[in-house]
Amino acid sequence: MSGTHTPSSPRENPMHLAAFVVAGPVSGCHGGWRHPAANTQLLSASYYTQIGQLLEQGRFDMLFLADILAIPRRYENSLESQLTMGALGALRLDPMVVLSLIAASTKHLGLASTISTSYFDPYSVARSLATLDHLSAGRAAWNIVTSFQQAEAANFGLTEQLSREERYERAEEFVQVACKLWDSWGDDALKLDTATPQFADADQVRSIDHQGKWFNVQGPLNVSRPPQGRPVFIQAGASGTGKDFAARWADVVFVTHSSLESAQAFYSEMKDRARHYGRNPDELKILPGIVPIVGETESIALEQEKILSDLTQPEAGLSTLSYHLDIDLAEFPQDEVLPDIDVPGVQGHYKEVAELTRKTKMGLRELGHRYGIGPLRDFVGDGDHVAHNLQRWYEAKACDGFMIQVPYLPGGLENFVRLVVPRLQDKGLFRKEYDGTTLRDHLGLTRPERQQADA
Repeated sequence: MSGTHTPSSPRENPMHLAAFVVAGPVSGCHGGWRHPAANTQLLSASYYTQIGQLLEQGRFDMLFLADILAIPRRYENSLESQLTMGALGALRLDPMVVLSLIAASTKHLGLASTISTSYFDPYSVARSLATLDHLSAGRAAWNIVTSFQQAEAANFGLTEQLSREERYERAEEFVQVACKLWDSWGDDALKLDTATPQFADADQVRSIDHQGKWFNVQGPLNVSRPPQGRPVFIQAGASGTGKDFAARWADVVFVTHSSLESAQAFYSEMKDRARHYGRNPDELKILPGIVPIVGETESIALEQEKILSDLTQPEAGLSTLSYHLDIDLAEFPQDEVLPDIDVPGVQGHYKEVAELTRKTKMGLRELGHRYGIGPLRDFVGDGDHVAHNLQRWYEAKACDGFMIQVPYLPGGLENFVRLVVPRLQDKGLFRKEYDGTTLRDHLGLTRPERQQADA
């Protein structure tokens, strides 16, 4: 499986690497927390600072902490499968608190948090992210999500969740208000002049006086304009509405694919959508998620894959897939293929698994096992093989880089940083040192200009 060395990439822009991590038991593989080399101290500060420092050692663009706001109970209408098997949502620490901890122990690594537009308010979110951006010297990012689970709605006092159309309508206005709040201060409004005295220039700070369908917000923000102008925006919507939202707002799109061909089609489509909205397509970075299993040799990697496969229970994958699709998959025959269904949940995940089942004819139980292990089998092998396939996808214009979901922590991440990153650096595909200081610098994104309050 070892890949041969290939010439440096002809693409002008460098490859980007981000890490998808959950402040809980599952980041890439549902059996990963049970791996003999996994650290299960998920509630310790040292667990997360070690991850952050490893990623910075590997010169990663950013750490992306995913989040949900409930323990899923979609599978069999029960919490049991999630809690017993340590599935995707069994435990989630508050990502903003964890990222603040990591910010203090790193200097360059970007710091991304999932925050829902369905159950929070723009002022609180704008304030928290501006604070993180200042305290990290310009490294904050926001994964914008529209929550869709009834269990989440119930945790915020709602008997019914919003419809998909309402969720995206609210999200659109939410992001507009947050941007107005970040722009309520001029870039040099904070003077800190002790002699005059002048703490801040009042002429450069303004109310936003936003009145809309979902929000009425006076402003201004009580935190000055962030170093990046606004945090980097991440989005993962794969429905038509989600793709349009991402094409308008996102700097980074996180997606999963079951084949190179589907990744290429999505990449081309999203770049075209960005052009349609008058954006430079190079400023929309597409990062598909992969679960690499890397060893010093092919046989070691395959042995690790077998260990993870044996530790992954089909019910854990089905429980998480039921959450993602918002469909109870326990209601269908477990030995038959996934039926054609109209999913109320994440359409991108449905398209991914539907494509896989049509190709392989695997039944639901086998699909649950496969889904629990993680996406794609192209990235299992020694460092040369994994680096070669990363290059192959990158040069085929299937992506601008990757969202790495390591199967277990910290060992899976240590292996990737030690065995794959140097190969990418040798090929001229990935940085050897950080060139800038902010996450926008790492991603090659321009800093947005301050907009008028009514823009």
